[in-house]
Amino acid sequence: MTSWINSLSKRGYIGSYHYEKDAKYRPFSALLPEGSNPKMLYVKLVLLILMCGSFVSLLNSPSIHHDDEHLTQSSAGVPRVSYEPDDTRYVSDVTVDWPKISKAMQLVAGAEHGGGGARVALLNFDDDEVQQWSTVLPRTAAAVARLERAGSNVTWEHLYPEWIDEEELYHAPTCPDLPEPAVDADGDGEEVAVFDVVAVKLPCRRGGSWSKDVARLHLQLAAARLAATRGRGGAAAHVLVVSASRCFPIPNLFRCRDEVAPRDGDVWLYRPDADALRRDLALPVGSCRLAMPFSALAEPHVAPAAPAAPPRREAYATILHSEELYACGALYDRVVFLDADLLVQRPMAPLFAMPEVSATANHGTLFNSGVMVVEPCGCTLRLLMDHIADIDSYNGGDQGYLNEVFSWWHRLPSHANYMKHFWEGDSGERLAAARRAVLAAEPAVALAVHFVGMKPWFCFRDYDCNWNSPQLRQFASDEAHARWWRAHDAMPAALQGFCLLDERQKALLRWDAAEARAANFSDGHWRVPIADPRRNICATAAGDGEAAAACVEREIKNRRVEGNRVTTSYAKLIDNF
Repeated sequence: MTSWINSLSKRGYIGSYHYEKDAKYRPFSALLPEGSNPKMLYVKLVLLILMCGSFVSLLNSPSIHHDDEHLTQSSAGVPRVSYEPDDTRYVSDVTVDWPKISKAMQLVAGAEHGGGGARVALLNFDDDEVQQWSTVLPRTAAAVARLERAGSNVTWEHLYPEWIDEEELYHAPTCPDLPEPAVDADGDGEEVAVFDVVAVKLPCRRGGSWSKDVARLHLQLAAARLAATRGRGGAAAHVLVVSASRCFPIPNLFRCRDEVAPRDGDVWLYRPDADALRRDLALPVGSCRLAMPFSALAEPHVAPAAPAAPPRREAYATILHSEELYACGALYDRVVFLDADLLVQRPMAPLFAMPEVSATANHGTLFNSGVMVVEPCGCTLRLLMDHIADIDSYNGGDQGYLNEVFSWWHRLPSHANYMKHFWEGDSGERLAAARRAVLAAEPAVALAVHFVGMKPWFCFRDYDCNWNSPQLRQFASDEAHARWWRAHDAMPAALQGFCLLDERQKALLRWDAAEARAANFSDGHWRVPIADPRRNICATAAGDGEAAAACVEREIKNRRVEGNRVTTSYAKLIDNF
């Protein structure tokens, strides 16, 4: 070999280009030993190319290789699915704790000896984890569930738009498509019909709002659908969730009361109620559509109950009922929570047919917590308490916190919680007039009116004082203001005394009116003479300084003023909305 290389070097074939003008150029001729037949080289090259092509074809044949959308059979008998590393939305970086997985599998009913004999659907586990599953739990019959990814253009804002055409005046609202899961045939070519366990591994975004993640929601809905449709004997399959401990599963889809055992590290194990799961899966994927028809508020909208179902325990609750009298010992299956700044006009009974958490839209992707359908449970309370320190509320209050915990909420018609708010989208006079008509309608069409902004009991009754503040004019409505005062006048006189104004609030109302006059606000409410009799309370003591001071002190002492504009800035009122 050395002599051959030396001869090539001497002839100038290494490090130079050899060309003879009168000779026909033959590729690779320089590589031939002197005196060899060039034709034999071409024959060998052709044979080599054919052999390589045959080998590549064999590797890509259906019997050996499947594409990314299909399953292959592993040596351990567990179907595999090629992972999709390019779609990072679905990638979970949590390390699977196999001892805890094994422990959870031992809790599955009817699956003894480490989950032996259990049929398991694996969703969003990568190839290595699928193989590890078969090694750690060799007695399980595991199959990989396929899930086509949601479109990359689907965002949380698409699932939870700020506004939809509830009454379908122009078009019926639609939701983005989230593909449903599928399970390919097992090693024997038979489709896996039932499962004992559906195991899903979830991503957990770092920073931001991890709960408002399209891929995470999609995976949980897919796991729930497999559990609801592939369980044995009409029951739901167990659901085993693997997720970073700080990123808990959707609490109103996988309910804590359905936990087989408390969370163990990054592993949750549920045995969901099949009927409840199917009911939840029948709901829209987000607030992109109404969860109950708009017409349902006109008449009771009651879901049919099973004949043998126990009597339902339902109740209304307001923040006035949040202390020891109602909070201790009262057990309810469902509660319709009503904020204190609501005026209920019609029965709220239709809302009891809705699941947790059902509410009306607020702004952006958020719901308003003024009217909520909830299903109270001690373990849900513990969940809320456990995460107060690590979940931020956008407004520092209950509404912001609940929106982070219950990010998968269900949209009620706006008439269930009709907010006295004229947002930017209502800038057109036609839309604003339509909202005023709802607020003024007799008989009432909205179940409840929500008095956001400055409350009517903090204003003089002559007009809505929100008109006099540039920041609060978006909450001004003479129609809603007049409606509240009609309700006030119907109350017993003893209760009306709780709606008196303290002296500081009166001074601030006069100040705002003076500012509106100076700015010459076009609505002209600042011109209206104040005739509210509350303006003269304590006036009889005006000539006696000591009596007047005692009167003012008594007013303030006997009333809560923390929610008043006296101690709450306009910016805070807007933030709380």
